[in-house]
Amino acid sequence: MRIKWRKAQPVKPTIIFRSNAQIRVPEVSVINEEGEQIGTVETSIALQMAVDAGLDLVEVNPKANPPVVKIMDFGQFRYEREKKAHKQKLQQKKVETKNIRLSVRISEHDFDFRLDQAEKFLAKDNKLKIEIMMRGREKQYPQKAMESVTRFVDALKAREGLNIEVEQPLTRQEGRFNIILFNKK
Repeated sequence: MRIKWRKAQPVKPTIIFRSNAQIRVPEVSVINEEGEQIGTVETSIALQMAVDAGLDLVEVNPKANPPVVKIMDFGQFRYEREKKAHKQKLQQKKVETKNIRLSVRISEHDFDFRLDQAEKFLAKDNKLKIEIMMRGREKQYPQKAMESVTRFVDALKAREGLNIEVEQPLTRQEGRFNIILFNKK
């Protein structure tokens, strides 16, 4: 069977400001370049006022009755909005989920090593997914897997400087157990 590949649809901007000739309503409420309310004027007259000032007529609030337009430099306005959106995007905190995989027959050194890794991940405000895979004969003893995971979580909670909370409790999916933790500040 043939797979049809589709081209990704471009992301459309959420807020589109109409400007100059794109404004198609008969009357608008105008605000001049100094921010003073002029009042309700015909669109053609408002457009002429913007051309006389050497600026653009931009629809600020299209849902008002009549729509509110402002005489301003549209390029500068759009640049400032993009800069503000970029700044907000940079300030957002991205939380990653880090995985740590254990086994039922894990040695003490490996256990301590993974405990140190988990502490580093949680200290950096990442979520932590602890996963234990069971193979072959191990699947007959799920209680041993649960004991390993609870022992790991208890050891993490005993560490200083961490306030461990469970986001998703211990769940079983066929041959594996999962639990998701985070460090509550």
